[in-house]
Amino acid sequence: MEIILKSGEKSNIDQQLIDDFGAKLGGAVITPADTNYNEVRQIWNGMHDKKPALIAQCSGVADVMASVNFARASDILFSVRGGGHNVGGSASNDGGLMIDLSQMKGIRLNTEKGTVHAQGGATLADLDRETQVLNMAVPAGVVSTTGIAGLTLGGGLGWLRKKYGLSIDNLVSVDVVTADGNFLTACEKEYSDLFWAVRGGGGNFGIVTSFEYRMYPVGPMVTLAAPFYPAEEAKKILPVWREFIESSPDEISGSAMFWTIPPAPDFPEETHGRRVLILATVHCGEVDEGEKLLQPLREISTPLVDLSTPIPWTMLQGMFDPFFPKAAQHYYFKSTYLKELNDETVDALFDQAVNPPQPMILIAIWHYGGAMSRIKDTATAFTGRKNKYLFSIDACWADASADDEVLAYARGFLKHMQKSSPGGLYVNFAGLGEEGVDLVKSAYGKNYERLSVIKKKYDPGNLFRINQNIKPVE
Repeated sequence: MEIILKSGEKSNIDQQLIDDFGAKLGGAVITPADTNYNEVRQIWNGMHDKKPALIAQCSGVADVMASVNFARASDILFSVRGGGHNVGGSASNDGGLMIDLSQMKGIRLNTEKGTVHAQGGATLADLDRETQVLNMAVPAGVVSTTGIAGLTLGGGLGWLRKKYGLSIDNLVSVDVVTADGNFLTACEKEYSDLFWAVRGGGGNFGIVTSFEYRMYPVGPMVTLAAPFYPAEEAKKILPVWREFIESSPDEISGSAMFWTIPPAPDFPEETHGRRVLILATVHCGEVDEGEKLLQPLREISTPLVDLSTPIPWTMLQGMFDPFFPKAAQHYYFKSTYLKELNDETVDALFDQAVNPPQPMILIAIWHYGGAMSRIKDTATAFTGRKNKYLFSIDACWADASADDEVLAYARGFLKHMQKSSPGGLYVNFAGLGEEGVDLVKSAYGKNYERLSVIKKKYDPGNLFRINQNIKPVE
């Protein structure tokens, strides 16, 4: 069988080696000859049609260790899939090995410690389903089909960020398979350098097979404000939202989003195709208090649609899922930080946010603050906590012929916004990572040098390289 080596060169691997590898696994080794190959290889972003030579469907830690050892011994290029949700397509590759954790979804609650262990193939939906049995939640993302692994390793922005911080701020420990095939548990007291690095440093240091998180009382009902205002009113709406959100208590987290109402039966027909500004804001405390505190957001002007309501936590987490279907669309999410959301910044973003080349391009302005911003930038590998806002272009489109137009728009828009930015970005919203090491250094800032040293210690040969890659220090 022809394979791609870590160097990028082509080679051939003996079938007996593949058979021996498969015999060591509790799961299956899938090749292009298998009838389920195309289904298994599919990742979330329809822009990518990658075809690995081998897919190791891991059933547990032993399979992950065997896969890493096989990849290292054969020098084969490999990628790691948890949820397969990464926009850049780093869960897969062409011609190498995909180490697939998507079957590893085990979750175990510890009520005595107030923690939950979740395996690396679990999604946000899997995690919420279990924790909500106890009316508890882990700070995580906003789309329930997202894998917890990639989300957490990049930081983990969600609706609880101001109250409880990022996903990484609530990690107690991680189980990791390192480049030498060893298994270890990293926490504040053991392998603390590795524990620091995986909290924001992505998949550069090993394969995290299990995460231990703190969980908190949340739900079952929370309060959502979601008025849809005409996008052309953004210059009036955004300053009011800015004053509201910057003075709001930690129980409130929110984002302002430019979007286009789709022709779906959930929306009045007369609003279909309208460009809107959604003030998507969540209060995670008592519902009565939440409704009272969020009411002003619903009265800034006359909404075209208002989806504000008390809502079950799990329903909130899945609210965006229908608009980000697996493989059915092309996706390009890329971000930069904003110094302020002042009138100058609003003027700078207005025209392009209101007039995108494809209707389902979402422009999001995430407000930071609260618990996530009270932690030092050097406390974890994640940087950018002290910024007030994250500006993200979440481009979604179905027509492949529009790829060049959408990418040019997104890249040009982000370049245009640099005059309002202090630099940096959220590494989970890094587009296709097309700037290479310059992008990675921008994402990690002053933490990059320390990350590079830790990379040298745990992965000196850069075995884990299909990611926002941190090079081992020379």
